[in-house]
Amino acid sequence: MNAFLAMVAVLGVSASGPLMAGTHAPALAIAFWRNAAATVVLAPVAGVRCRDEYRALDRRHLVLTVLAGVMLAAHFATWVSSLKLTTVAAATALVTTQLLWVVAFDAVRGVGVQRSVVVGSLLSVVGVLVVSGVDVSVSWRAAAGDVLAVAGGAFAAAYLLMGQQVRGVLSTTAYTTACYGTCSVVLLVVCVAGGVDLGGYAARDWLLIAAVTVCAQLLGHSLLNHLLAVMSPLVISLLLLLEVPGAALLAGVWLGQTPAWGVYVGLGLILAGLAVVQVTRADPAAESTGR
Repeated sequence: MNAFLAMVAVLGVSASGPLMAGTHAPALAIAFWRNAAATVVLAPVAGVRCRDEYRALDRRHLVLTVLAGVMLAAHFATWVSSLKLTTVAAATALVTTQLLWVVAFDAVRGVGVQRSVVVGSLLSVVGVLVVSGVDVSVSWRAAAGDVLAVAGGAFAAAYLLMGQQVRGVLSTTAYTTACYGTCSVVLLVVCVAGGVDLGGYAARDWLLIAAVTVCAQLLGHSLLNHLLAVMSPLVISLLLLLEVPGAALLAGVWLGQTPAWGVYVGLGLILAGLAVVQVTRADPAAESTGR
């Protein structure tokens, strides 16, 4: 069952990039509406079923839940913006470097890092440089999108790590409702402060926002939050690597985007490096021997 849910989640998030890139609404507005709409759908259920969970929540887990929502808002603000500047394939690949950020955050917390993890990380970094270098040759606009996508990966890693701790005490519905609600409030404040238009879009754009809410938010992110109770952030980050070819294929069909050939070389290096990192992290023998 978990494998099936993971497959549905990956399919859901794979549609996220192409759908948002094809929407003419501002990036921050798209991020706000997908989270706000999901909160509206989940809040009535959470209000009925999760009252006792919220009452029993201690201060530490409450702070972590709020911070996870803030990190999710930062993730969407940077990544959705990157989709407006560079190709879906490049943005999706670069945001999956969240796996490297998970490893980096673990190292900061004192968790040992194996040599093969370092090698895999360096391989992925080379891939990032290749993609960014190709995009610089295309335009500085595309390169700026690459930087935002990498930042989005960092915020996604922090979001997953915090969510893993909270999911031990909150159900999926309770956690996602609180997290999406916090994210919506943060993004609303940013949109209002920045003068971002939150309405007046064409019917097609509203339909695309609704589609990304259902596919990527309610199915994709919510199922990933559910799986955090039984899978580590590293395993989920590996699963999200499958989003790269899925999003690139959909972008080619829906948006007619064909990145320069050098981007594909970089994507291959990123995926290879991240796979090495995850395989090593999942190997108990490597973990114990420090290989």
